[in-house]
Amino acid sequence: MSDLLARSSAHWSEAGRAGMEAFYRLATDDYRHLAEARNWRALFEGAQARAGARPLRLLDVACGSGKFPVALARHAGLAEADLRPVETSLLDPSAFSIAEARAALPAPFRAVAEHETTLQDFAPPPGGYDIVWATHALYAIPEAELPVAMARFRAAIAPGGTGVIAHSAAAGHYIDFHRRFLAAFGPAGAAPYVPAETIAEALRAQGAEVDVREVLYDSAAGPGDTAAVEGYLQRCVFDTRVRLSEMEDTAPLADYLAACRRPEGWRFPQRVWLMTVSG
Repeated sequence: MSDLLARSSAHWSEAGRAGMEAFYRLATDDYRHLAEARNWRALFEGAQARAGARPLRLLDVACGSGKFPVALARHAGLAEADLRPVETSLLDPSAFSIAEARAALPAPFRAVAEHETTLQDFAPPPGGYDIVWATHALYAIPEAELPVAMARFRAAIAPGGTGVIAHSAAAGHYIDFHRRFLAAFGPAGAAPYVPAETIAEALRAQGAEVDVREVLYDSAAGPGDTAAVEGYLQRCVFDTRVRLSEMEDTAPLADYLAACRRPEGWRFPQRVWLMTVSG
């Protein structure tokens, strides 16, 4: 297990619940923006038409706390769509995350299987899934393991199915902040997160077709939300050692955070690639 995956798994635990809740004070909005960025209802209803009488099969990669299905039900009209129950398989290396996601699943999603593993160690079942997604879910994958992980992702997509990956571009907050944090605080030799551009390259190198839609927005907090901002930033890097005040005093984070802090509050610039994968 890589150091990054170990630290990520430690945060996705009951002991890390307070940090997780602080993170989602800001990050829940990521999923609303994704839900509003494309016509998900048309995607699901088209997949249901191809599936006919059987329920759709969905794989939620690194399912986290189940925020994305909730956002789709609230903001993308899936609760009113003409669908059978969506049989959802939850994949995550954290048993805590799987339990959280299962408890959060709204209609039309219905949990039918759990896979406590990483994507790169996952063996997709014969026939695959109609829809496979990974939404802000691949940051803990080491770059050396990315080709295997993307091969598993593609293998999980059924013939005629659809894969979707949402991930920060190199200039987006999650990648840029992590890179600056490592430069400021280490640990020495730690690898930065892989950006969306590298994921798309890995998929295309394997023969996949990747359609990219860029989603731009700010993650926002009020001027007095210091504790929430600190928790959010610490979880962005899976590291609780460093306080917000230290981040604001240390280059190259200091200039970045100064640009994000305004009189009306905090604004962290997000640049997310919403990638549709086929072939």
